[in-house]
Amino acid sequence: MSADHRTRFLQLALDAQALRFGQFTLKSGRVSPYFFNAGHFDSGAVLAALAGCYADAIEAAGIQFDLLFGPAYKGIPLATALACEYARRGRDLPLAFNRKEAKDHGEGGSLIGAPLAGRRVLVVDDVITAGTAIREALAIIAAGGGTPAAIAIALDRQERVADGDDRSAARVVAHEQGIPVIAIAGLSDLLAFAGESATLAAERDRLLAYRERHGSDRPAGGTER
Repeated sequence: MSADHRTRFLQLALDAQALRFGQFTLKSGRVSPYFFNAGHFDSGAVLAALAGCYADAIEAAGIQFDLLFGPAYKGIPLATALACEYARRGRDLPLAFNRKEAKDHGEGGSLIGAPLAGRRVLVVDDVITAGTAIREALAIIAAGGGTPAAIAIALDRQERVADGDDRSAARVVAHEQGIPVIAIAGLSDLLAFAGESATLAAERDRLLAYRERHGSDRPAGGTER
């Protein structure tokens, strides 16, 4: 696997301990051999490097958009860091995000930042688990007069939403909303990454077993590499 945005992201996540290996019980009740927590991207340098990975993945997908939107809460620093990265690359993008609870004083409302009306909006978040936060964000965008262009996430776990439904949560959202979901990396990339790392070789068998039991047929955005 070449040193592209996927490899850089996975190494960054590993170094920041945002990606950990072991035995973790997920909200779904599944016991996973790995866990991803974007909250551990917790310094300026790390967030800047992460934003570069997002920007490269988005560029590779060829998505056209005019505004960045970060769903509360983790999406807010991610979209902000990405806006700074685009500014560094010479593109000054407007940015907006939402409050968890609408404000009933001052300027009021649930939106902060640039107006959404008439703009193609790229939603930036860490993962899609149940899809609830993303659906809420898309409803806010529609109410504000914006048009969702795509959803960019850090990691697609590429696992089935339920027994008998081979789609991942990201693919379910992509299908029902009719917009692409772009992931910096997915479980297939993590398997390739582990296979090329001597320190992670022991984890690969557990990852393969987990994918065999719970894996979706393919990533949200297309076919596996």
